[in-house]
Amino acid sequence: MAVKYGSPHIRVGGSITLTNGVAGLRPRKGRTVVASVCGAMEALTRALAVELAPIRVNVVCPGIVRTELWNDMTETDREAMYRDLGQRLPVGRIGEPEDLAHAYVYLMREEYSTGQVVVVDGGAVLV
Repeated sequence: MAVKYGSPHIRVGGSITLTNGVAGLRPRKGRTVVASVCGAMEALTRALAVELAPIRVNVVCPGIVRTELWNDMTETDREAMYRDLGQRLPVGRIGEPEDLAHAYVYLMREEYSTGQVVVVDGGAVLV
């Protein structure tokens, strides 16, 4: 709905950058619906890039990131999760909000990409 109603107000040369998840790239058992939604978001991004051209439409797919999303866990459990998951990633740590911010700013400033999926997950889809 935000894209539908917001796109007419995008300045010339502007873009739309959506957020998705990595479940479509690396589905997990028991998460069929989540993987399907993530796959659909990638297709939606490509379709919107064609439909709204010359407005550029891209999507960022974050992996595990230290955000308020995990605040319903105790601090001890949350930090243990961050540590354990981070150790399994090729980069050796979980993401920070700044890591994602770089991807969003890149896609908003870079003027030649559209319909693209940028994965910012520390290599999680590889392991």
